[in-house]
Amino acid sequence: MDRRAFLAALASLPIWPAGEARAAAVEFAAVLPGRRLVFPRDHGAHPDFRHEWWYATGWLTLPDGSPLGFQSTFFRVRSGVGEGNPSAFAPRQLLLAHAALADPRLGRLRHDQRVARAGFGRAGFADERTGAWIGDWRFEQDGDRYRATVRAGDFAYDLTLAPDGPPLANGVGGFSAKAADPRHASYYYSRPQLAAGGTVTIAGRRQAVSGRAWLDHEWSSQPLPEGAQGWDWVGLNLDDGGALMAFRLRRPDGSPLWAAATERAPDGGARNLPAEAVAFEPLRSWRSPRSGIAWPVAWRLRAGARVFVLWPLFDDQELDSRRTTGAIYWEGAVRVTENGREVGRGYLEMTGYGERIRLG
Repeated sequence: MDRRAFLAALASLPIWPAGEARAAAVEFAAVLPGRRLVFPRDHGAHPDFRHEWWYATGWLTLPDGSPLGFQSTFFRVRSGVGEGNPSAFAPRQLLLAHAALADPRLGRLRHDQRVARAGFGRAGFADERTGAWIGDWRFEQDGDRYRATVRAGDFAYDLTLAPDGPPLANGVGGFSAKAADPRHASYYYSRPQLAAGGTVTIAGRRQAVSGRAWLDHEWSSQPLPEGAQGWDWVGLNLDDGGALMAFRLRRPDGSPLWAAATERAPDGGARNLPAEAVAFEPLRSWRSPRSGIAWPVAWRLRAGARVFVLWPLFDDQELDSRRTTGAIYWEGAVRVTENGREVGRGYLEMTGYGERIRLG
C-alpha cells in the first residue's frame, strides 16, 4: 500500500471526523448489557468492534530512589476501509501505539508513537490472550503476567507487570456506561496494583527499575455521547492495597456530563459508584508553551465518602499524538493525598481541553 493509500486509511480512524461517514456503512459489533466478561478470552483482541485499547501506566523507581512514570498504550482500530477487499494490503485493522517516560529531571515527557496496518508480521494482535505489536514495540501476556517492550529514539524500557488478583470489572460486570442511553457504553476492566520490574534505558544508560502499575483494557463501537467535549480519568493504586478507577465526561463549558467509578478494597472486594457519588474539582492549571492548552493538573476527587487530592509528579506531561490519533492529551503520574497525607500514586488522563476529542 503506497503512502497516499495509507494516509487515506488513517483518515478513517474513529477519532478523525473525515472517517465518520465512511465507517458508517460498516456494521460494527455492539456493546450490550448483560454480557459478562470471560477470561482468558477477553484478555485478547475483539476485532469485530470498532476500537480497543490496552493501556498500561505506572510509577517506577530508579536505583538511586528517583521516580519515573511510564506509559505503554496500544490501540486497535477497525477502520471500515477495505472490508470487501481480499487483498492482504487492505487496511482493515490498524494498530497505533504511544510510549512515554515521565522524568522529573527532564521536566517533560520523553515520548514516541507508531502506526501501522495489521499484517505481514509487522503489526498485529492476538485473540486468545493479550498481544499487540508494531515492529519491536510489544505488549504481551505470558501466563498471567504482561511484558511491555519499547525501543524509541531517546529511551527504551523492558518491563514485566504481575497482577495481584483477578481483573477488576468496571460498571456492571464489565458493561461500562458512558451516558444514560445504554447505547453509549464499552466493555471495560482494569488490573490495578501490578508489580512492575525490569529495565529502563535513558541516554544510553540501562538501569533496573521496580514499581507499581495499572492496566486498562477497553473496547467499544459507539461514539461518545452528544455534547461530550472530552474526559478526565484516573487509575489510582493506594498504599493499603486498594485501588480506584474514576472518570467523568465533560461538556464544552467544563460541567460534568457523566461520571462513574470502581473502588477495590484492600481485601479485593469491589463496588461500583454511580455518577452522583463521583466529583472532579480542578485546583490548579498549567498552560503548555507548545499547544497553548491550559491543563488542570491538580484535582480534588470525591469518590463516595472519600476525598482525594491529586498532585502531578510535574506539570508538563502533555503528549502530542497528532501523528497517530490526531489528539493532544495530558497523561501523567500523580501523587494521591487524603487528609493531607500521601496515600497512593497513580495516573491522570485528560482529553478535550483543546479541540473536542473524537471517538467513533
